Amino acid sequence: MTVLVLTGPEDVTADMVVDHLNTMGTPVLRVDPADFPERASLTAAFTSGGLSGRITTRHRSAELSAIRAIWVRRPGKPGAGARAQAAWVALESDHAWYGTLRALPDVRWMNHPDAHTAGRYKMRQLILAQSVGFRVPATLFTSVPGDAKGFAETHGPLVCKSVSGHAPDDPPLALPTTPVPEGTDFTAVAEAPTCLQSLVGKRSDIRLTVVGSEMFCARADQLARDQAELDWRYADPESVRWYAAPVPPDIRTKTEAFMRLAGLMYGAFDFAVTADETWHFLECNASGQFGFIELAAGLPISRAVADWLAGTADSP
Repeated sequence: MTVLVLTGPEDVTADMVVDHLNTMGTPVLRVDPADFPERASLTAAFTSGGLSGRITTRHRSAELSAIRAIWVRRPGKPGAGARAQAAWVALESDHAWYGTLRALPDVRWMNHPDAHTAGRYKMRQLILAQSVGFRVPATLFTSVPGDAKGFAETHGPLVCKSVSGHAPDDPPLALPTTPVPEGTDFTAVAEAPTCLQSLVGKRSDIRLTVVGSEMFCARADQLARDQAELDWRYADPESVRWYAAPVPPDIRTKTEAFMRLAGLMYGAFDFAVTADETWHFLECNASGQFGFIELAAGLPISRAVADWLAGTADSP
């Protein structure tokens, strides 16, 4: 069997999993779909004998028939390097690449492209989270200044977030979760969709990483750092101390239900925990980082991912 790892070239988290797979003796082909077709090739033939062919990079090759697991980690877009008729080449490359991989029989996906894509949309996540019983802060997406003002009056105090979770590339900007001051003028909301959410007065941050049927919980206490810091991703790393923590039974049950509904085999959940130990769902990242959590809290996440991909761990 071969494990196909789809990710970019600078991915230390993927390196950790590949090292485990190599130690286990499991063949691995790591490739960034953005390299196709310029630096990676795909041949797929459908004949009366079924589907055959191979994927080849500069250093390795794998027969399609040997692929038994696919890890959609942080891949680039097929055809991204096209220099002529870029839009056409990208479309053709995407259909050739993912159309072929979707057609492979008996393959374990972490995560399937459909679930991976659907999992990116924040509003869908919030609806799913509420449906399984999670506490979810009131949230508004809007480009109407009057609606933003009304939401602030009803559900404030608020924070502002990115709708997509991504930062613009040019110029590069950091978009941390930011408090919205009382009396804010929302006129600029008309320029772009804006995400506003009720502020959760948290005591702790939780990163709950789910791999198949296993859960790895890390906690960082707000009391250990600046109370004004809302987004741990942009805090001073020295002020954020993660440690392993248990998963309450009700949270485990709700998380399992969320994963089933979302069709995910991997998910990185973020929760805000208040002083009364109420967990508030913030998001689930279908390709969230886990390397820093593994190193900080001593949780064997990369080994669990490798075991799942190699078929030595069960799906939920």
